[in-house]
Amino acid sequence: MHILRKNRIFALCLLLLSNIIICYNMPKVYEHNSTYERNRPWVDFIIRHSYRRLQYVGLERIPQDGAIIYAPNHCNALCDALAVLAMDSRPKVFAARADIFRKPRVRKLLTWLKMMPIRRIRDGIDEVRRNDETINLAVETLRNDVPFCIMPEGTHRTKHSLLPLSKGIFRIALQANDAFGAEKPVYIVPVGLEYADYFHLWDSLTLQIGRPINITAYVSEHPDLDRPQLILALRDELTERMRETFLWVPDDEQYESRSRALLANPPAPFSRVRPKRWPAWLTAPLLVLLSPVLLLCLLLTVPLWLTDLIARKKVRDRAFLNSVRIVSHVIFFPLSLFLMWPFWLFVEEYFFRLRHLYC
Repeated sequence: MHILRKNRIFALCLLLLSNIIICYNMPKVYEHNSTYERNRPWVDFIIRHSYRRLQYVGLERIPQDGAIIYAPNHCNALCDALAVLAMDSRPKVFAARADIFRKPRVRKLLTWLKMMPIRRIRDGIDEVRRNDETINLAVETLRNDVPFCIMPEGTHRTKHSLLPLSKGIFRIALQANDAFGAEKPVYIVPVGLEYADYFHLWDSLTLQIGRPINITAYVSEHPDLDRPQLILALRDELTERMRETFLWVPDDEQYESRSRALLANPPAPFSRVRPKRWPAWLTAPLLVLLSPVLLLCLLLTVPLWLTDLIARKKVRDRAFLNSVRIVSHVIFFPLSLFLMWPFWLFVEEYFFRLRHLYC
């Protein structure tokens, strides 16, 4: 399992979580699971309170009359899926890279977490041909009114840009429309994720819902297009609508200068992502005075900061750092009956102010 070999701490967190969760007679990935539903509220709570400010914008745009496929930009590994999960209480099924499903124990855990494997072109053409099973399951999920989420870029990248979209999301949408489009419309809903900091969890995140694409209406309005042409046209349309949902910057030789300028003066609603700075003359002495309290809080939250410290030394892909931290929160906070929570909030806010002291 390639990704877990590279990121041992992330693998350890998954295995610890699998030891906590006991699943018997596991239903299909989209079906009701009482064990999952009992644990879902506190997982959502931890996700929502792992950010200093988490705001959801445009939730009223989510269609209520059909099957929904969410299409987020992919810039922060597992955190992207968790942010989509926590935006409302509806169950959701997620597509994830197939190589993390290879070990039976992890596959069972990921299926319990309502994730299904999808193979990418980099896995080889023979592997991609096996996606028919996943596409059929995704269509079955949508038919049963459970939203399906897939990252159409196919891989994560910590940049304010967008990679070319893969065709899988459109194949799923069009096959779902063929199967039941006459009964209810199929929508692709663009989702924009804008992180104030990709590598520190305790910061701001804005999730914005974009303009949905009514696939059923789009197909009926373009009867002259065959399936490959429809896919290409939908890819261009979704690319444009996804770019509207976050601070998109063209990925060219001027990316760095453009992104700095955009982040220095972001438009609404992203203008609320950047916190108000405290003056250095006030922040610095205050942090010094509170340093004894910090030491006490660190002592009371050893499992959390120790996991974070080890992850920063072991995890090669830095985009996974926040994912490891959220998984550690899911594991350790319930075990401590949330007694660590107020002390950890102090630790997070202390280091947040320290990072922003002179920037």
